Amino acid sequence: MVVIAGAAIVLGSVLVGFSMAGGKVAALIHLSEFVTIGGASLGALIMMNPKKIIVDLIRGILQTLKGSAFGKATCVELFQTLYALARQVRQDGVLALDGHVTNPNDSPIFRQYAKIGGNHHIRDFLCDGLALIVDGSVESGQLAGWLEEEIAVIEREHHAAAGALAKTADALPGFGIVAAVLGIVVTMQAIGGPVDEIGYKVGAALVGTFLGILMAYGFFAPLAGRMEALGEQEVTFFKSVAAGIVAINDGVSPKDVVTRARRVVGTDCRPSQAELKQLFG
Repeated sequence: MVVIAGAAIVLGSVLVGFSMAGGKVAALIHLSEFVTIGGASLGALIMMNPKKIIVDLIRGILQTLKGSAFGKATCVELFQTLYALARQVRQDGVLALDGHVTNPNDSPIFRQYAKIGGNHHIRDFLCDGLALIVDGSVESGQLAGWLEEEIAVIEREHHAAAGALAKTADALPGFGIVAAVLGIVVTMQAIGGPVDEIGYKVGAALVGTFLGILMAYGFFAPLAGRMEALGEQEVTFFKSVAAGIVAINDGVSPKDVVTRARRVVGTDCRPSQAELKQLFG
C-alpha cells in the first residue's frame, strides 16, 4: 500500500502541475507512445535476463506492492518458534527435532506459528539448518558457515532481480527518445499539412520523452530501490534465523536462543525487553 500511495502522489503531482500550467491531461494520452516504450522495455528486460530472474522480479514486485513479509509480527513468531524448539531440545534431546524437520506440515510448533510454518522459504531454511544438527555432531562455526553460504545465495538472487529492474529504469529515458524520434518522423511526413495537425504530432512526439523520463525516475527506479530495501530486510531476517539455529546447536537456554536471534534483526522489528518478558516470562 505504501508503494501504491507513493506512485499515486508522483502521478497526481505531475498531472496537477500540468493542469495548473494550462495543459490538458488528454494531451498526454497517446497509445502509440505507451506501446513503443512499454514494448521496447519489456523486450529488453526479456533479452538481458534469464527466466529465473524474471520470475523472481515478478514475485518481488508483487511482494513489494503487498508489503514486507518480514516485519515485527513475523520476527516475534520466529522468536516464539525458536523458543519452543529450544525448549523441546532441552526437555527431550536433539532427536526430538527430527519430527519437526522431516514432516514440518504436521509439526505442532510450525502449525501454531503460521507466519513461520506457512512461509516455505523460512520453514525450509530453518528445517535445513536444524537437520544438520539432528544428523550428527557439528561444530557451531562450521554450521554458521554453511548457513551464511545459503544466505549469500538468497542475497545474490535478490540483488539480481532488483538490478534487472534498475537497468530497465535506466533504459526508459532512451526508449522515450526513440518514441519521440519516431513521432518526429511521423510529423515530417505531414509537414505540408495544417499547422494545428503538425503541432498535435509534435506534442505527441514530446510525450514519448516525457513518459520515458517519468516512468524511469518516478516509478521504476523507486520501485527497484524499494525492492532492494525489502531484500536487505529479508536477508537480515534469515541471519536472525541462522543465529537461532547456531544457538540451539550450542545448547544454550531457550531464552538465550531468543536473545541471540533478537540481536540480529533491525530495531524496527525488534521487540522490547518488556515485550519479551510478556512473551516468555
